[in-house]
Amino acid sequence: MKNTVKTFRDAKEKGEKITMLTAYDYSTAKLMEEAGINAILVGDSLGNTMLGYEDTISVTMEDMIHHGAAVARGTNNTMVVIDMPFMSYQTSVYDALVNAGRLMKEGRAAAVKLEGGAAICPQIKAITDAGIPVMAHLGLTPQSINAFGGNRVQGKTEEAAKKLIEDAFAVQEAGAFAVVLECIPEKLASIITKKLEISTIGIGAGNGCDGQVLVYQDMLGMFSDYIPKFAKKFADVGTVMKGAFADYIKEVSEGTYPAQEHTFKIDDDVLEKLY
Repeated sequence: MKNTVKTFRDAKEKGEKITMLTAYDYSTAKLMEEAGINAILVGDSLGNTMLGYEDTISVTMEDMIHHGAAVARGTNNTMVVIDMPFMSYQTSVYDALVNAGRLMKEGRAAAVKLEGGAAICPQIKAITDAGIPVMAHLGLTPQSINAFGGNRVQGKTEEAAKKLIEDAFAVQEAGAFAVVLECIPEKLASIITKKLEISTIGIGAGNGCDGQVLVYQDMLGMFSDYIPKFAKKFADVGTVMKGAFADYIKEVSEGTYPAQEHTFKIDDDVLEKLY
């Protein structure tokens, strides 16, 4: 059954958890769908994990469209959500609507994700009014990392916690079908989840959220530049990959690969006619 915004709504009503991971390419997306994931986020985290940028701020619309379309081609039933990159929606409602439309038409997204609360609600409303589903994102929003002064847990003071709750209600009112809660205290995330009618997707926000999302390189041990506290390693794929690469290098260097079972044959009488 195809996962849609209705899947999120129904899961919230039934108390069922929503599963989401990031992906940025066709083959990984296919594997995730075969495993039964509900949704894939083509996150602007691809700037760090795939393109080697220092942050997500450098990611462009073209980057998101390119990787988003690749993921979409690898899925049939998984809901594909694509991040709107830095300055693709903050500048104006018009820019937000145009760029969201590009992610839907060219990136083949099923929904788009925007970072921010009340300040970007006009953009959320315009995009949803145009028939484009929007996932919001509150808490530690990586595109605002310079304003935060680094990767810091958000919502720890009374004032900050109240602001997060207000922003959560604001994005819900503006039309968002779900909201990512990143790096906020578990109890605060649980309160927001219980108060909202829309689904909450946690990342570093505890298990009281309606669902969870992780960067897939983090949960597979494939990215070591920065390892968040909340990222559980479900498999050490990075070590397995390095081992396989080393074995390949060794066998090629020694001349043991390719072996006979990896080669193609030709009849000797054909060769004799060549010289």
